[in-house]
Amino acid sequence: MNVITKPITSDITTGPLPASRKIYLEGEIHKDIRVPMREISLHETADEPPLVVYDTSGPYTDLAVTIDIEAGLNRLREPWIRARGDVEEYGGRDVRPEDNNASGEHLVPEFPARRKPLRAKAKKGKDAAVSQVKYARDGTITAEMEFIAIRENMAREHDPAAAKARIAEGESFGAEIPEYVTPEFVRDEVARGRAIIPANINHPEVEPQIIGRNFLVKINANIGNSAVTSSVADEVDKMVWAIRWGADNVMDLSTGRNIHNIREWIIRNSPVPIGTVPIYQALEKVERAEDLTWEIYRDTIIEQCEQGVDYFTIHAGVLLRYVP
Repeated sequence: MNVITKPITSDITTGPLPASRKIYLEGEIHKDIRVPMREISLHETADEPPLVVYDTSGPYTDLAVTIDIEAGLNRLREPWIRARGDVEEYGGRDVRPEDNNASGEHLVPEFPARRKPLRAKAKKGKDAAVSQVKYARDGTITAEMEFIAIRENMAREHDPAAAKARIAEGESFGAEIPEYVTPEFVRDEVARGRAIIPANINHPEVEPQIIGRNFLVKINANIGNSAVTSSVADEVDKMVWAIRWGADNVMDLSTGRNIHNIREWIIRNSPVPIGTVPIYQALEKVERAEDLTWEIYRDTIIEQCEQGVDYFTIHAGVLLRYVP
C-alpha cells in the first residue's frame, strides 16, 4: 500500500488567467445549464467592453471553486443523464493486475471514489443506444446540445445581417456555417453525421463540446505518463495545463505502468473529453505483440468505456511487423 504524505491536490495548478475572469451563461430550454466562458478585460483607455471567448479551462480557473482532485470534479451531466431514464448501473468488470502492469511500491493509488458504470437499459425491439447521435436522430434536443450552442456563440449578439456579412467576407471551403448557432442546428448537424459530441455517459464531469466543419475549430492535446518520472498529480496537472492554454480535448497516450489508475484520476478531474489509443494499453497486457488477441483488445475497450473515455484512435491498419 502506498502512503501519501501530502494531499495530491497541492500540486495542481489553479487560478484565473491574466486579465480574465470566469462567467457563466444560462440555458433557456434546460434551465439548469451554466455554460462557462472567459471574459477578457481589454485596454482600459480605449473604453472597450470585455471580450467573451470559449473557455476550456474548467473550474480550475474559477476562484469560487475549491479544487480537490481526490474528490474529482462536479458531475454536472449526471442529472441530465439520469433524467432521460434510459441508463442503468451494473457491476462492470473488475480491475485486474494487467490493467496497471504494476504492483507494490510501483502501483499508484486508486481513485478514492468507486462508482458503478452506466449502460443503456435493454429495450425490447428498440435501439438501446444512449449516444447523442441517437437522441439527435430521434429529434431530441438534449441539455448537451443546448450547452454546445451557447458555447459556440461565445456571447455574441444575435445580429443576422452583421453575421451574414462577416461570413460572406471569407472562403467557406464548402462549409455551411450558420449566422447564429441554435440548439436545433446542433441537433441537425449531429443527426446528419456531420458533427460529433464526444460525451461518454461514464464521464459526467465533461463540459459538452462539438466537433464538426460547421463549428469552431477544436484543438487536441496529447499527454501521457513518463517512464522516467510520473505521478498522479503530474498527470492530472498535465491535463490542467493543456486546458489552461486552450486545448479542447486531451488524449492520454500513456504506456508502461499504472495506465488504468492514472487514467481514472485524469477522467474524474477532466472537464474536457478524454481520448486514448486502446492498442497501447492492450499491448502492455501481453508479453509479445504476437500474443495480442481480439478478446484482450475488446476487453481493453470495454475497460476504458466503463471508466469514461470519450473517444478512441483505432489503429486498424497497423501491420504486425511494425508494432515493435
